[in-house]
Amino acid sequence: MFKKDISPGSKSKVKSSVQRAIRNQIVTTYPLLAPHIDEIIPKKEQLDAMKIPDRVTLYLLSSTPLFYQHMTDALLPHLRLVHRFPTCFPSIRIDRGAIRFVLSGATLMAPGLTSTGGRLPSGDGEEKGGYGEHGGREGEEEKDGREGWYGGRELEKGEPVVVCAEGKEEACAVGILSMGTKEVKEKGKGPVVEEGHYLGDGLWRLVTE
Repeated sequence: MFKKDISPGSKSKVKSSVQRAIRNQIVTTYPLLAPHIDEIIPKKEQLDAMKIPDRVTLYLLSSTPLFYQHMTDALLPHLRLVHRFPTCFPSIRIDRGAIRFVLSGATLMAPGLTSTGGRLPSGDGEEKGGYGEHGGREGEEEKDGREGWYGGRELEKGEPVVVCAEGKEEACAVGILSMGTKEVKEKGKGPVVEEGHYLGDGLWRLVTE
């Protein structure tokens, strides 16, 4: 979505009623962020909105990018926010071979997730943990013998998701699932994430000051 460089648009102050609605939407969409909402958007701080190409709005606190939104679609976290709260978002993990494709703006395909290095939710809704736990550090001894935890509940088509990478500490992309994670496991092929924002893209490089 943001393969090309983006010129910063004009900023406008978000109305207090809209800011409250955004806070509520964040807590509803990302429940694990709820304990941090006052740190992310303090009640007495002013949220700004910046219009950028393709009918996308970027929400900022001062010059810090927080979330972006295409028209009235779901609020998606900027990767800088994901890196601050890495275990608070529904996550999947790609294998090493898929990293260069994702970071070039290619659509994330199922084989990069179903291979040995990939990770998807277990499907066990009773399983507990923090998404992307331990960050998948290469060579790190994980708790309980697990290489990170990528959720018990299967994620559905249309849900926001963070993309982690095998052997990397920080998430590399965010986007919307174009296929549910259960279907990804069953089919093993096809596009999985769309409308992505990835490390090094135009949104990442955008100067917001």
